[in-house]
Amino acid sequence: MSHAPTSIDPTKPSIARVYDAFLNGSDNYEVDREVVRGVRKAAPEAADLAVENRAFLIRVCRFLAARSGITQYLDCGSGLPTAENTHQVVRRVHPEARVVYVDNDPLVLAHSRALLEGDPTAVFVAEDIFEPERLLANELVRSHLDWSRPIALLHMGTLHHYNGEDARTRKDIVRAYVDALPSGSYVALSHFLDPEDEFSATARKMEEMFLHSMMGSGTFSTRAELEDLFNGLPMVAPGLVRCADWQPDAPHTEPLNAARRCIAGGVAHKP
Repeated sequence: MSHAPTSIDPTKPSIARVYDAFLNGSDNYEVDREVVRGVRKAAPEAADLAVENRAFLIRVCRFLAARSGITQYLDCGSGLPTAENTHQVVRRVHPEARVVYVDNDPLVLAHSRALLEGDPTAVFVAEDIFEPERLLANELVRSHLDWSRPIALLHMGTLHHYNGEDARTRKDIVRAYVDALPSGSYVALSHFLDPEDEFSATARKMEEMFLHSMMGSGTFSTRAELEDLFNGLPMVAPGLVRCADWQPDAPHTEPLNAARRCIAGGVAHKP
C-alpha cells in the first residue's frame, strides 16, 4: 500500500489487514505481515486458517440461501471485501437478499462503502461487533432488516479475537444476538480450534504467536468450548466440525494439514 487513509494507524496490526495478508492481499502493512510471519513459524501452512474460514463462509451462505430460504444477513466482522462476498453469494439464489455488513476497521469501512455504493440492499455499519446491544440498536441495522422475519447471523473468525476485560464471555455475546433474532433465524460461527489430538501442540503454538504479537488476540478453543457458544441451539448437519468438513463441495483427496485441522465451524437454527 502506498499510503494510509485517514484514521488508519499503520504501526498497529488490524485483524482485517492480518487476514488480508494471510490471503496474499494488498491491503495490509508491514506490521500486519509481521504477525503472519510469526504465526507461520508455528505452522508454515497457517494461511489456511484464513482460506478455510473464507471457504466456509461461502458454503454456509450458499446453504442458507438455497436450502433454508434466508434472504436477510447480518455479517459481523465482515473484514476487507474480497472475491465472493456475502451479498454476491446469496444473490445468485435470491437477487432481492438484504445484507448488513458490520466492522469498525476504518480501512474496511472505506473499501466496503466503495464496493456497496449505489446498492440499496447491502449496507455497511461501523460498530463494535462485541457490543451486540449497541450494534442491534443501530438505526440502519434496525431499518435495513425486517426483524419480524428470519435473519442469518454470521460471526466468521471473529470471536477468537474477543479479549473482554469484564465478566462478559463470548457465549454471552452470542446469546445477546440470539435473543434478538426472530424465530426461524440461523447462527453461523467459525473459530480457531484446539483439536485435542496430535495437532494440539501446533494450535497452541499458533495461539502463542497470535497473543504475543502486536495484535494480541487469537485464542484457540476446544470443541466443547465451541459447542457451548451456540447456547444449546439445534445444529444443522454435520454439526460443529472442522470448517473443511462442513458440507464440502468435494471429498478431500489429501489429508488435512495442521492449520486446516485447527479451525472449526457450525450453523445452528433458532426454532
